[in-house]
Formats: sequence, structure tokens, C-alpha cells
Amino acid sequence: MKKLNEILGTKYPFIQGGMANIATGEFAAACSNAGALGMIATGGWDGDRLRQEIRRAKELTDKPFGVNLMLMSPYADDIAQIILEEGVKVVTTGAGNPGKYIPAWKEKGIKVMPVVAAAVLAKRLDRYGVDAIIAEGTESGGHVGEMTTMALVPQVIDAVSVPVVAAGGIADGRQAAAAFALGACGIQVGTCLLASEECPIHPNYKQAVLKAKDSDTVVTGRSIGGPVRILKNKMAREYLALEKRGASLEELEKVTLGGLRRAVLEGDVEMGSVMSGQVAGMLHEIRPVAEIFRDLYESGIARAKATAAEWSDAE
Repeated sequence: MKKLNEILGTKYPFIQGGMANIATGEFAAACSNAGALGMIATGGWDGDRLRQEIRRAKELTDKPFGVNLMLMSPYADDIAQIILEEGVKVVTTGAGNPGKYIPAWKEKGIKVMPVVAAAVLAKRLDRYGVDAIIAEGTESGGHVGEMTTMALVPQVIDAVSVPVVAAGGIADGRQAAAAFALGACGIQVGTCLLASEECPIHPNYKQAVLKAKDSDTVVTGRSIGGPVRILKNKMAREYLALEKRGASLEELEKVTLGGLRRAVLEGDVEMGSVMSGQVAGMLHEIRPVAEIFRDLYESGIARAKATAAEWSDAE
């Protein structure tokens, strides 16, 4: 099986997660220059904004980078077309089935890697001729499914014929080694990159992530079929209280409207949506992305070798 870096032409078998309002062209370029596959997240952007960000990334790196398309976006059709026009090399997708876009992308030689939270969708997408599947466990930040990475990844691998990338709950070499032990060809990381020098989030957001403990995330939106993992704060408590008493969609949306932008751009970590995965409790300092990726790779290899030796000694 090919490793992810062989498929993508990157130094490391890592993808930077497509985090809305965070993964700009500049941040994607920084991650690509550091050896991973940088990703531009489209989030709530329209096509014109995406085009600007793609061109900015091209100015800053000659390494491969990609675009993440949230299929719920009202601009999804425009974004899919701009991906074709701007010569993007890799596309990841989330929150839906990208089937209608895949033939045109594949015709242009674009590598397509949908993010899934269940094996049933992975199996369906495999038939479209995608290049890989990203299996993302519920430990991740932002939009989540219900299955954990440990349970999800091997079941997706068994269900499809293409390589599988593990995502969710990966922040150090131990977890990276575990992902490869499960059979993944590579990993996608997001939360650990929030604690990077290059990440363009407000300093308050970074500090909130650094202060978080292992149990400081919570999932909101389960009652409306849109679960999102965020750090516990005043907004999260208000939202969960409303959900508990069966509030309407309109009432719930009033609490969260513009919440991610408030957190990312304004640094409102009390009433903003501070998206973060469960590994936030493992992050203790701000480091350059190059150091984060290097440490993840080197400590992952060391852990894998140590584990193999331990198993061998047990025989």
C-alpha cells in the first residue's frame, strides 16, 4: 500500500485539516512548506474569496496544497468550478456526498478525498473512483459523527478498495503510530495546529485551547442533526440548556450565528464557537508548524519501532 506522502508528493504522510475561517491560503502554504499537504477551507466563503486564497497560496508555496469543500455551502457549485479553473491538485470534501462533482474533477486529474464519519458512506464513495477516504472520528473538533477513530478507521479500511487516512484525536507520535497500526496510509490533523505560530486565529482562541483539559470539549447540535465539538464556554452551556428543553432551530441558531467568526477573528472565547478536538488537553505551547509536523513524524516512527520491539519480546 502506498503511503499518503507518495500519493500526494509531500514530505510527510500528513494532511492539514480544512478548518473553516482558519485554514486560509497563507496557512495552507505554511503547512505545505513544512512538509504536509496544506488545505484551504472554503467554509462560508463565496467563489471570489476562494479564488483569492488559492492565488495567495500559489504565491507562497511551490509545494502541493488542496481545497476543502463543505458540501452544505450555498456556494458549493461555484467553488467546485473554481477548483477546476484554478488548477487545484487535491480536494477534500465534508458534510455530504460529492458524487456530482467527481467526474469533472477526475477528468482534470484532481485527487479527491472525501471525509466520512461512517463506513456506509465510504463504501458508496469508493464506487465513484475517489483516490482515498478520510475517516474522521468523533474526537475531532468542529462537525463530528458518532464513531471513534479507533472503531471507525479499521471498518472503513475493510469496506473500501482505496487508501484510508485517519483523522480525529491525533496530536502526537503515539496517536500517529496507532493510526498507522490500524492500517491508515496517513493522518489528517487539525486541533494540534491551532497551537502553531502560523495559525491565524485570535490569541485568545490559542490560549483557550492551551488551557483546555482532557474533558473540556462538548458536542452541541445533536438534537438538530448537526453535531459540532467545541470547547465548553458560556455559549456552549446556553446552547445545551436550550437543546435540553427542546428549543426550536431558530432559537438555537440565534445563539450560534457567527460564533466561529467571533472566536477566530474577535477572540470572543465566551460567546464564540471555539471549535477544538479532544486532544486540546495535550497541547501546552505554541510552536512553528514545521516543528509540530517534524515531531509528529519522528516520534511516531520511534513509537512504532518501540511497539514492534515490545510485541516481539512478548513472543
